[in-house]
Amino acid sequence: GIAMKVLGINSSPRGSESSTLRLVKSALDGAQSSGADVEFVDLCRFNIEYCNACGVCYKTGRCPKKDDFQSIYEKMLAADGLVMGSPNYIRSVTAQMKTLLDRMADAIHCQLFAGKYSITVATSGSLGHDQHVLEYMNEVMLTLGSYVTGNAGASMAAGPEALADAGKRAFQLGESLTEDIRTKKSYYKQEPILIENRKYFQNLVEMYKDEWVHQYEYWKTWRECPDKKC
Repeated sequence: GIAMKVLGINSSPRGSESSTLRLVKSALDGAQSSGADVEFVDLCRFNIEYCNACGVCYKTGRCPKKDDFQSIYEKMLAADGLVMGSPNYIRSVTAQMKTLLDRMADAIHCQLFAGKYSITVATSGSLGHDQHVLEYMNEVMLTLGSYVTGNAGASMAAGPEALADAGKRAFQLGESLTEDIRTKKSYYKQEPILIENRKYFQNLVEMYKDEWVHQYEYWKTWRECPDKKC
C-alpha cells in the first residue's frame, strides 16, 4: 500500500497533563492502527514568532523569520492527514495555535493543503465551548484547502466519561482519516467551498501578480498542470 503520513499537533500548554493531548493521541492511535505513519508535535515546546505581515512569503514562498515555524510547517506540508488539537481559550484556539496559523498565509493563498484530510479535536471547561473551537478549526482547515474528515470535542463539565467518549470518537476518526487518504474520498458538501476558495485566491493573487511573484508563478504552474504530475 501507499505510505500515509498523519501529523498530530497539540496546542495546549499543559504538556502531559493536557486533556487535548489525549484526544490528539487517540486520533493518531486510530490512524496508526489503520496503517498510517504518525508523528506528534507538542506545539508549546517550540518558538514561533508572530506574523508581522511583511509579505515576503507572497514574493518568495519563504518566511524570513529564523524560528521553529519552518520545520513544523514542512512537516504539515509533507503530511497526508492532520490532527489539529486545541483547548478552548476564550471561545477560540490557544495563542500558540493561532500564531502557527497566522504564519500560514502563503499556504492559504496557494491552497497548499488541497488533497489533504484533517481532524479537529478540542476540549473546554464549560459546556459546549469546545464546539466554538472545533467550528473555528474546521473553517481554517477548509480555508487551507483540506477536507475535514470530522471532529471530536469534550467539555470537562460533562464529567469524566465525556473525555473518554471523545477519545473513542477521536480514535475512530483516526481510522476514518486513514481510509479517506487511502480512497481519496470526496466530501460533496465541502467540495463547493473548496472550489470557491480556490477561485477566490487565484483571482486575488492574479490582482497582485507583480508583487506576489512566487504565488503568481505557483498558480500559473498549477493551471497548466492541476494534478501536479507533469
